Amino acid sequence: MLRAFCLLLLCQLAGEISVRAAGLPLHVDEHAPVGQTAAFDHVIFDTAPTGHTLRLMKLPTAWTGFFESSTTGNSCLGPLAGLEKQRGIYENAVTSLADGTQTTLVLVSRAQRAALAEAERTSNELAAIGVRNQRLILNGLFQAADSDPVALALERRGAESLSAANDFLAKLPLSRVPLRSHNLVGIPALRALVSSETLRQSEPVNGGTNISVPATESLNELVDAIAESGRGVVMTMGKGGVGKTTIAAAIATELARRGFKVHLSTTDPAAHVAAAAGQLAGLQVSRIDPQMETRAYVEHVLTTAGKNLDANARALLEEDLRSPCTEEIAVFRAFARTVAQGQDAFVVLDTAPTGHTLLLLDATESYHREIARKASDMPEEVRQLLPRLRDGEFTRVLVVTLPEATPVHEAAALQDDLRRAQIEPFAWVINQSFAEGGSRDPLLVTRGRGEVQFIREVVEQHSKRTALVPWVTEEPSGPERLQQLFQSATLH
Repeated sequence: MLRAFCLLLLCQLAGEISVRAAGLPLHVDEHAPVGQTAAFDHVIFDTAPTGHTLRLMKLPTAWTGFFESSTTGNSCLGPLAGLEKQRGIYENAVTSLADGTQTTLVLVSRAQRAALAEAERTSNELAAIGVRNQRLILNGLFQAADSDPVALALERRGAESLSAANDFLAKLPLSRVPLRSHNLVGIPALRALVSSETLRQSEPVNGGTNISVPATESLNELVDAIAESGRGVVMTMGKGGVGKTTIAAAIATELARRGFKVHLSTTDPAAHVAAAAGQLAGLQVSRIDPQMETRAYVEHVLTTAGKNLDANARALLEEDLRSPCTEEIAVFRAFARTVAQGQDAFVVLDTAPTGHTLLLLDATESYHREIARKASDMPEEVRQLLPRLRDGEFTRVLVVTLPEATPVHEAAALQDDLRRAQIEPFAWVINQSFAEGGSRDPLLVTRGRGEVQFIREVVEQHSKRTALVPWVTEEPSGPERLQQLFQSATLH
C-alpha cells in the first residue's frame, strides 16, 4: 500500500512529462536521414521558446541517471523497460545536435537587453551539453531616417543593448536582419527578408502619418478594473517574445504603488521578472525555482510519507523521488501555493510561453480529476487550484500579444484552449504598438498602419475588452520606466 501510495504521488502528472518526453524521438527521427526526411537536403526546426527547449534537451541526461540508479524497473511513466527502448533515441538526439557537421543551432534575438541576456544564457547552457555549433541572428534592427524622436529612441535603445552585450556578440558568427515595414507572412515577404536590401528601408508614407485605430482602453484603465476586487490572481499568458514579463511587472508595480500588497512571481524558466520590476514598497518578487522546490518537496515526502517506513521501503521511496518526474510535481505544487496567496493579496503571475503553460493547465485538470476520484491527503491549495483558475472573480487571465499576424492568431488559439479548460480570459493586452507611438518615421508609420487590421481583429473578434500599450521610448524596466506603459491610448 505504501509503495502504491508513493507511486501515485509521482504518477499524477505523468501526462505532462509523457508529452515532453515524446518530443525527443520526433526530433531524432527528423534528424536521421531515413524515412520521410531522406529526400531532403536540410531539415529545419522552429523550436519552442528557450526555457522549454532547454528542458527538453536535458531530458536524456536526466533520465540516463535514473535508468542507471533504478533497482525496481519502474518510473512515474511506467516500467523502465518501455522507456529503455527509447533511451538510445533520446541519447542520439543530443549527439546529433552536438555534431557540428550535422547541426547548426541558430539563436535569434532582438536588440533588447532582456532578449540578448536570454540568448547568452541559452548559448552557455547549450554549450554545456555539447551543442557548440551556434550562430546568432539579430532580428528587427532599426536605423532612424531623420530626427523623429520616437525613431531616434528606438535606434538608441537598440544600440545601447548591443553595446552592453558586446562580449557575447563577439563569440558567435553574427547575421543582422533589418526591421521591415511589413508583416513577414507569405513567400514574397520571406524572400524579401533574406534579400540583399540595405539595413534601412525608405518606403514612402502613403496617406500621411495619421492612423485610425479601433477604440481600446489604456493599461491604466485595465488596472483600475483589476484593483476593484482588492485581491486575487492576475496571469499574463501568450507566446514567447510578446512582453508578458513586462506587462506583468507593470501591473504588479502599479498595484503596489496604489497601496496593495502584491506578490509578483513566474513559472517561466527564463524568469526575468525581478529585473523587469525592480524594487518597490509593498511588492514581493519571486520565481518558482524548480531545483529549490524539488529539494523542499523531497524533504517533505521523506518526513511525512517516509517517516515510519522500514529501511527497504524508505529506500524504494527515495529511489522514486530521484525520478525526473519529481521536479514536475514539486513545481506544480508550488504553482498551487502561489495561486492560493491570492486569497489575501494580489498575485501577479508571469507564465511560461504558451505551450508550456497549457501543459501545466492540462496537468492541473488531470490532477484535479484524480483528486476528485480518490480520497487523497492532498494540500488544500492543490484541491482548490482548478476551481480558483476557473473563477473569473478570483483569477484574471490577460492574453498578451503584439499587433502582428502570428502573435494574434496564436493568442486566439490559446484563448480557445483556455475556454475548453473552462477558463475565460479577462482581457487582451496588445503590446508595443507603433500605431499609438506617435512617430512620423516612414518605416514606423507604415508598420503602425499595418497593425490596424490586427488590432481590429482582436477588438471585434476575440476580446471582450482590450488594452492597447504603445511602444515607449525608454526600456520599460524598473518601477519608474514601467510607468511609461500607463500612457492613455488615444480613443477613436
